[in-house]
Amino acid sequence: MAEVLAQRTLLLPGGHLSLPPFCGIRSRPSLTAFTLFSRPKVEPLKSSSCDSKFHGRRLVVGARRGRPSRAHLRSGSEQMALSFKKAMKWWHKGLQPNMVEMESAEQLVDSLLNAGDKLVIVDFFSPGCGGCRALHPKICQFAESNQDVLFLQINYEQHKSMCYSLGVHVLPFFRFYRGAHGRLCSFSCTNATIKKFKDALAKHITDRCSLGPARGLEESELLALAANKDLSFNYTSKPVPMPEEIPERIPTDPKLPLHAVRRPAQESEDKALAAAGR
Repeated sequence: MAEVLAQRTLLLPGGHLSLPPFCGIRSRPSLTAFTLFSRPKVEPLKSSSCDSKFHGRRLVVGARRGRPSRAHLRSGSEQMALSFKKAMKWWHKGLQPNMVEMESAEQLVDSLLNAGDKLVIVDFFSPGCGGCRALHPKICQFAESNQDVLFLQINYEQHKSMCYSLGVHVLPFFRFYRGAHGRLCSFSCTNATIKKFKDALAKHITDRCSLGPARGLEESELLALAANKDLSFNYTSKPVPMPEEIPERIPTDPKLPLHAVRRPAQESEDKALAAAGR
């Protein structure tokens, strides 16, 4: 039987044995035979470099990514906007407690009137002005070293109409005010002409005692602000009180001649004309 088996045994390629069925003998197939017959045939991969579109590239297999939704894009834009809002603007850097940004014409007028005898410097600037941006750190240093001086900042981009009514046509621009004297000076300067600002500050920072209330803006400026339809500012000019004339008493003595009675009145009229420069 061994010889018969040896004659009928086939040797398959790869070293695997193929055992033919043995007639007349029923035997249980062994585990080795089962694994030999059930193993799949592995064929070598064929190169397809000529037909493949990914030749020389890295192929990444993964889950298919969908298109981002509008909600996701919206949330990303909102986060970006918040990040920009958190960034401090250059005209807000280095601000001191005595530096206040004006929001309206009414606030400007009230701030000047309520300042009393304190020196007030109105600073006109624009976010897009390179000279204003370069000068801003020095203005903050002046405000820090002179806490008794009030600095009022006006953003030209937000209050163009108000600046036009106040006659501001160049930037950076400064105006000095104090008490009953009102406007002291106005000028434009940059880093190159900062000495102009230093000289004006040294001249007008000395203590003064006003004999009346704070004057603030000029009458013409107040009327221009009130006439501006873009501003919600109301102002009515106040009439200047004129001194009352005291009638001169003419003596009425019947014993005196008529020309003697009229002489005092004529003399008083001549004195009035001489005082008026006529």
